[in-house]
Amino acid sequence: MWDELTERFRGRARSLDEHPAFPAENIQDLRGIGALVAPLPRAHGGQGAGTEAAGAPILLEMLRAIGRGHLATGRLFEGHVNALKLIAAYGTPAQLARAAADVHAGHLFALWVTEAPPGVRLQNGVLTGTKIFCSGAGHAQRAVTTAQPPHGDPVLVMLALDGADRAAPSAMRLQGMRAAVTGAMDLTGLAAPAESILGEGGDYLREPEFSAGAWRTSAVTLGGIEALVDVVRRDLVARGRDGDLHQRDRAGRMLIARETASLWMHKAAGIAEADRFGPAEARPYVNLARIAVETAALDVIRLAQRSLGLAAFAQGHPAEALMRDLATYLRQPAPDETLTEGAAWFMQRPLPP
Repeated sequence: MWDELTERFRGRARSLDEHPAFPAENIQDLRGIGALVAPLPRAHGGQGAGTEAAGAPILLEMLRAIGRGHLATGRLFEGHVNALKLIAAYGTPAQLARAAADVHAGHLFALWVTEAPPGVRLQNGVLTGTKIFCSGAGHAQRAVTTAQPPHGDPVLVMLALDGADRAAPSAMRLQGMRAAVTGAMDLTGLAAPAESILGEGGDYLREPEFSAGAWRTSAVTLGGIEALVDVVRRDLVARGRDGDLHQRDRAGRMLIARETASLWMHKAAGIAEADRFGPAEARPYVNLARIAVETAALDVIRLAQRSLGLAAFAQGHPAEALMRDLATYLRQPAPDETLTEGAAWFMQRPLPP
């Protein structure tokens, strides 16, 4: 199933990049196979993929496969999972049931938290302000966002988008990940009654979920790494260059990087989601895994460019858009802090088994 879906996504990738558009057909395919429902807890008709420890292997393979087919779709799906994870972790049973009903009805969820000053405010049950870097802007039907109440820490808010075009004008145009339609969303005037508030103030930044959940983004990245290695391999074989010793050297190094990222991700997913590991171990290990995957991706991009030469920079070549998407997706926040925090923890103790 996933191999067929991956190829279908790859077939649409060039058009979605050249004429940036929301990947509606890809999301519909995911909806059709039950992927949007899979993150829900089993009690709500899902597979617990991302919301229960037993669902971690399922989610890893889903994120990896979707990223292998189309990184921008992987970004949108990962946001959907992240939003449902937060609802399951901090919401009431009634809020989770409402979200589950929306997912079963086919709605795509998003998570929008980044903002520029003064940010999004919550006053008397109404939101004012704009969020930026919103993937799926104007297309996600449901969202979880953060808002600052008059007192205390920011709160998480469940939003049912009212159908109006709230995508705000933005001068930002990303080089890659164009089909994720990342932009600004003006939330001014949206109702946020008490029953839409998840948990307590500050829950979004609560550890270990805030940091340990980064393994999901890295799992999508792993799929992109695998896709790029495959594109280079196909290109070299098609041009009869696969017998060249220098090309074999680079291919070997790319395969090592890919498998290194895969090994880190399988362990990170288990540690982040398994009940037997506490937050003290999960967060630093996922930090290291995130940097390991980023390093592998950067190595593969460099080697792919050396292997393909100018073809790697030619518009229309599958590697060119894929490398732009991958390089853009890698720009997750605070990589230096992520690495040093993980290293500091394990300087004093062994890595988890």
